[in-house]
Amino acid sequence: MNANHFRPGKNARRRLIAMLAAVPPLMFAAHGFAQERIDPMAAAIAERFTMIERSFVSLADALPAEKYGFKPTNGEFKDVRTFGEQVKHVACGNFGFFNQIEKKEPPPKCDAGGPSPAKTKAELMTYLRESFDYAQRVLRTMTSANALEPVSGPYGGPSTRLGITTLAVWHASDHYGQLVVYLRMNGMVPPASQPARSR
Repeated sequence: MNANHFRPGKNARRRLIAMLAAVPPLMFAAHGFAQERIDPMAAAIAERFTMIERSFVSLADALPAEKYGFKPTNGEFKDVRTFGEQVKHVACGNFGFFNQIEKKEPPPKCDAGGPSPAKTKAELMTYLRESFDYAQRVLRTMTSANALEPVSGPYGGPSTRLGITTLAVWHASDHYGQLVVYLRMNGMVPPASQPARSR
C-alpha cells in the first residue's frame, strides 16, 4: 500500500483535534461576553435590589385582579392605599429615584400614584416590571468613582447615587412588608414565604 493513502485521514484527525481544542476557549469567551460586568459597588446593591424585586413582583402577581381594590379596614388603617395603589406607588417610586440619579425630571406625586394611567392588575404589573427593569439598568451604572455623586430631587434628595439607591431598596422592602399583611388578610401566603416544593 502506498503510504500516502493514509495522509488525508491523518490530516482530518489533526483538524478535528485542533477544532475540539479550540471549542472550550470559545465557550468560555462566549460565556464571558454574556455575563454582565459591573462595578463591585453596584453589584453588591444590585444583589439586594434583585432580591426585593423578585419578592415584590411575585407578591403583586399572586393577588387576583378582583382583589386589587382591597385595603384593610379592621384596625388603624384609615386612609391607607389599596393593594393596587401600593403597587403603583412602588413602581412610580422606582422611576422617581432612578430618574433623579440620571438627572431627569422624576414623575410628580408618586405618593398619590403619579402620572401613570395604569389601573388594572395587568397594567400595574407591566408598570411595576418596567420600573424595576429601568431601576436595575441605572443601578448598574454606579461605580466606586461615581457612587458619591450628588443627587437632588423630591424623592430622598439631596443625597448621592449610593444614598438614593439604598433608599430605593428600603422603599420597596417597606411596602413589601405592608403588602404581606394585605395578602395574608386575604387568606394567602406570599410566594417568598411558601415552603419550597419537593422535587
